[in-house]
Amino acid sequence: MLAVNKLQQAEEALKNAKEKVNDHYRLGYHIMAPANWINDPNGLVQYKGEYHVFYQHHPYDENWGPMHWGHVKSKDLVHWEHLPIALAPTEAYDKDGCFSGSAVDDNGVLTLIYTGNIWVDREKDILDQSQCIATSTDGIHFTKEAVNPVIAKHPEEGSGHFRDPKVWKHEDHWYMVLGTRKEDTGKVVLYKSKDLRQWEYLGVLEESDGTEGYMWECPDFFELGGKHVLLFSPQGMAAEGEKYQNLFQTGYIVGDFNYDTLKFSHGEFTELDYGHDFYAVQTLLDDQGRRIAIGWMDMWESPMPTKEHGWAGALTLPRELTLADDGKLAMNPVSELAMLREKPIDLSIEAINNESVHTGIKEELLEIKVEFSLKDVTADEFGLKLRCNEEGTEETIVGFNVKTSKLFIDREKSGSGVSGIRNSKVELQSDTLSLHLYLDRSSVEVFANEGFNVMTSRIYPQTSSLDFQLYAKNGEVRIKDLKMWKLKDIWKENK
Repeated sequence: MLAVNKLQQAEEALKNAKEKVNDHYRLGYHIMAPANWINDPNGLVQYKGEYHVFYQHHPYDENWGPMHWGHVKSKDLVHWEHLPIALAPTEAYDKDGCFSGSAVDDNGVLTLIYTGNIWVDREKDILDQSQCIATSTDGIHFTKEAVNPVIAKHPEEGSGHFRDPKVWKHEDHWYMVLGTRKEDTGKVVLYKSKDLRQWEYLGVLEESDGTEGYMWECPDFFELGGKHVLLFSPQGMAAEGEKYQNLFQTGYIVGDFNYDTLKFSHGEFTELDYGHDFYAVQTLLDDQGRRIAIGWMDMWESPMPTKEHGWAGALTLPRELTLADDGKLAMNPVSELAMLREKPIDLSIEAINNESVHTGIKEELLEIKVEFSLKDVTADEFGLKLRCNEEGTEETIVGFNVKTSKLFIDREKSGSGVSGIRNSKVELQSDTLSLHLYLDRSSVEVFANEGFNVMTSRIYPQTSSLDFQLYAKNGEVRIKDLKMWKLKDIWKENK
């Protein structure tokens, strides 16, 4: 009964908090909690024909706290429905939080694999973490197993920082990767099981060489394009020029993995998203054979002005991952997002010459697809200005520096709390720069160069800052194609 009572209490708290939420920056088509705090996406899975996404959630406060698992589902990756909170801290092994994990369909039983968290010494960041499971046959109500924790203790190569299980099936075994650390070395460790309850430790899959951080969080390991990809979020990587500018990173390494020898030979670490707000990405393989990724659309210790409005945190749009021949990952919005288009916006501009073009478009929710010709460009820099005001004191710039071939997002004037510029070197596939943008009330997601350069950032402009402009500096750039759509607000449709 304790578990039921804790879930009911959390639901009641969330219901009360929802009534006090200010909608000022609430997103129109991204996954958010009804109120209060969320961070990592968890348990991405397709179950009985529907997509399920869980997330780290504190239903009692707009700040991080004892973690619960929030829950949404969708038939189409576009229209999401909030479901009751799936997990709450109720047992001795998870008394200080049900931390991140994954989900699998085990012969019709939806099984969540998560980290039970116990604080040994909060101030000194000493934890005792174990791995646990909870099951459901209706996809809504979950029961923690009596055998928990199924992995009670970290391996010798790790420590009490031992979390974020990602589980998949290969042939007749389940496999699990977990993030851990030994002193200041981040690692991913590997396990296997026949039944999700008894786990055999297989060793360290990969670890930092000393430059890749002190803790590797949220690992994900999968086959793509004939190779194996290890996604993870290292904490403690030092900035290198314009690389690794956020407090923590999310990226990948690509190589070859042998299930018999358990050897993973691979290339170097590459960031996955170069914006201000992207962390803890997780993927699922859907029934169309797509590898779909969703990340947390925020960053630790970043300004979150929405806390004053009774909520904090959101997830990115679902993105399909593909692997190029050179081992680079591309990340593009899933095709279903075309369903968000409410109406096309007519705009005909053939060129921009040393000016800002005021389009007259004033929309909060926009999709923009534009192709700039680099064949005869004379401008030093060009791009888009989003959420501008008439005085020029608010704007978010998505631009391209022709000389350095760098895409950038500049939020020095993006509104409340935020600032900073992020850059991404573009290795062009042709003499065209393609930009595909999704603008929401407090976020921008930029997919450039066919998805090989992605930047995700939160912005917090005034509601009256709605102008959209195109610009070029010190010369001309020609526009080969420009399409725009006003987008639906899925959450208002749901009300």
